[in-house]
Formats: sequence, C-alpha cells, structure tokens
Amino acid sequence: MPMYTPLFIIGFIVIFLLANWIKVLKEYERGVIFRLGRVLDKPKGPGLVVILYPIDKMVKLSLRTIVLDVPPQDVITKDNVSLKVNAVVYFRIIDPKKAVIDIQDYHYATSQLSQTTLRSVLGQVELDELLSEREKLNSKLQEIIDEHTDPWGVKVSMVEIKYVDLPQEMQRAMARQAEAERERRAKIIHAEGELQAADKLSDAATKMSKNSVTIQLRYLQTLTEISSENSSTIVFPLPIDFLTKLTKEK
Repeated sequence: MPMYTPLFIIGFIVIFLLANWIKVLKEYERGVIFRLGRVLDKPKGPGLVVILYPIDKMVKLSLRTIVLDVPPQDVITKDNVSLKVNAVVYFRIIDPKKAVIDIQDYHYATSQLSQTTLRSVLGQVELDELLSEREKLNSKLQEIIDEHTDPWGVKVSMVEIKYVDLPQEMQRAMARQAEAERERRAKIIHAEGELQAADKLSDAATKMSKNSVTIQLRYLQTLTEISSENSSTIVFPLPIDFLTKLTKEK
C-alpha cells in the first residue's frame, strides 16, 4: 500500500468537512441552524458562516420580497353576481426562525390563505363596491392576510386586486346602464340650460319694460341686422303693443 494513500484519504476528509463547515450567505439570505435537532437562538448570516457538520444542519431562507400571483377565484358577490377575480400579494420573511419552525411551507400556506381570504372578503361586498372601491378592499385584504401570517414570521406588505372578469351578460347590462345614465345627464343639462335662458330673458324683458326707448333701440338694431344680409325680402317687425292700439281704435 503506497505511503501517500492515508494522506490522500485524510486530505479528502478535511476538504469534505471544510466544504460542509464553511458556508457563504448572500446579503439577503439567512441560515437557521439546527444543532442536534435544536434550533439556535439567532439565524446566521450574511457573509461567512461556520457550521459544525454533521452536528449542525442549516436551512437557508431569502429575505427578499416575494410576488405571489393568486390564481382566478370564483366569487359570488353580495348581490348574487358570479365573477372571477385574481390578485397579487407581496410578502417577505421578517423572522426566519418562525418561518421554519411554526409553519411547514410558508409559501404554500400564504398562497392558500390569500385565495380563501379573497373569496371570503369579496363575497361580502356588492359588485358596485368591488369596482369602485378597490383601494379600500385592497387594504382590508392586506390587513386580514397579514394578521394571519404574522405568527409565521411573514409580513404581507401589499395586496392588489388585479383583474375582475365579468360575464358577457353583466357587461352588456352595465353598458346599457351607463348609456341610460349619460342620457339622463344630457337631459338634465339641457333642462338647466333652458331654465337659465328663461331666467335671462325674463330679466331682459323686465329691464326693457322700464324704458320704452330701450325697446325702440332694440327694434332698430334688429332692422340693422336684417338689412346687413343679402336678401330681397325685408321684414319689418311690429311691436305687439302697436297692433293692440290699432285694434282698440277700431
């Protein structure tokens, strides 16, 4: 047996142990250390970490924000409208020790909790509230999910309702409703314009009736406007009061 064989074996063992003892964790990574099955108080990292393999075992976790796409959920609103809604959840680990010990799979658990909470919360509101008050519903979803994930060491920073898929029948009904609403507003605006015009004409008539010269000037101005047009027909407007006087004389 060659002399260098034991040295080769010892060197191999030393390299193997060093490779398992020395770990390098990135800035956003932390390592939860289990020593003989018991977790150490503080997670390790970032940087160079020394563990005593095989006594120690390390579970590596990332502290970066995770973007979770919640798949479309079948929701029946409070006013019995069936639709599909999906959302996006932003969360990250703030306590690596809890994320490893208190929950088996924090990512899967957060995904399932987000789906059930989305169906539960949106099932308690009407369709109009869902479409017009998304910010309020987003805050409510974030608060509920974060409250349940806090014991797991997971912080939910934001929840956004991304897409609401309405049935074709509901879309057509909403289009007819919007069209009727626009027609109603147009009629109201037209009526308000007529009312304002009537008020202005009434004010003008009141002011002109106080001075007969004003009526005469307005009469002459009307003749000037008619004569300025290239027309072979000349129309002379006669005041109604003048015709009334002629009738009385007869």
